[in-house]
Amino acid sequence: MTNIRDIVAKNMKAYRNALGLSQAKLAEKVDTSTHYIGMIETKIKFPSPEMLERIAGALGIDTIALFSKEIDLPETMKTYRKTALNDLKEVMGQFIDSQLKDLDKKP
Repeated sequence: MTNIRDIVAKNMKAYRNALGLSQAKLAEKVDTSTHYIGMIETKIKFPSPEMLERIAGALGIDTIALFSKEIDLPETMKTYRKTALNDLKEVMGQFIDSQLKDLDKKP
């Protein structure tokens, strides 16, 4: 029988990975340590209700989604990740272009 700690740990990690977030990035978003996020995902610790709400908010899901036995990552999560990666690609391209222009200006 699966317990609630197993379900929350599995779901949290699945949603985090679907968004392409590291444990460190999620920790930063919820103002906690990477170590604590790791302890939740390995079922050593169980988060408080307030922390569950912060984690869900950072993942862009309802808190109740962390407790679902059967998650099916919605298409919107995949779309969100793809959009974020495309935005990053564009920003990095602009940064590289500006660096190349700066190099051309210098004697």
